Amino acid sequence: MNMVKKSIITVAVAGMALTGAAGVYAGTQMQKITAYLNHQLGIQINGEAYSLVDGQGNKLTPITYNGTTYLPVRALGDALNVSVSYDASKKQVLIGGKKVENNNANEGLITVNYTEAQLKEITQAYAKFESFETPYAPAQMIKGDAFEKVGDSEDGVNLLFKHMTVTVSPRDYAYLYDGKTVTLSNGVHAKWYTPDKTPMLSFELNDRFITLSSPDDTLSEKQLEQVAVTVAKLK
Repeated sequence: MNMVKKSIITVAVAGMALTGAAGVYAGTQMQKITAYLNHQLGIQINGEAYSLVDGQGNKLTPITYNGTTYLPVRALGDALNVSVSYDASKKQVLIGGKKVENNNANEGLITVNYTEAQLKEITQAYAKFESFETPYAPAQMIKGDAFEKVGDSEDGVNLLFKHMTVTVSPRDYAYLYDGKTVTLSNGVHAKWYTPDKTPMLSFELNDRFITLSSPDDTLSEKQLEQVAVTVAKLK
């Protein structure tokens, strides 16, 4: 992590008392303060303007208290591609690494609203493969994630999200590796395997093979399995 990320995350953690998990305000270690929403403060990340939002897409505003600015740690973590979670049992904010498995903050599924431009790019990516032109993509994603772009390679089409990669290929690569077989909620048999450091979930869907992974380790196996059952033909 570079120094910019370290500095921003440090400020964000300081603001966790103001923007953290709900349900802890009655704790004996909580102190009531008077602070201000700083609507005039803009944020730039790597030289580009950025608006912090919550999991529902609502804009978040920095808070100023005693000359110090506090930022929402989870939203900033998403912006910097750094996982942030809260361990309620230990009352700890966890930055980086895998999220706590019992953290339900991002486990809800939401609809992926592809724009017309994105749908066009996805369709064009599939069109490069003969007899493989029908576009497939996840209809839903984990709350807090976002579709970013599509790419293609010799092996298939890659749908890149902020916290997830979905690869659709005419070939099965999972058979080359030992792994764990699981049954998804729709009855489809899938396989977890780890070719390198990132666990991957693969299953057959009609004439192709779907592989899901979370390169930044933000999403759990359970969450990727939830998304997997929503992969279907784009309408």
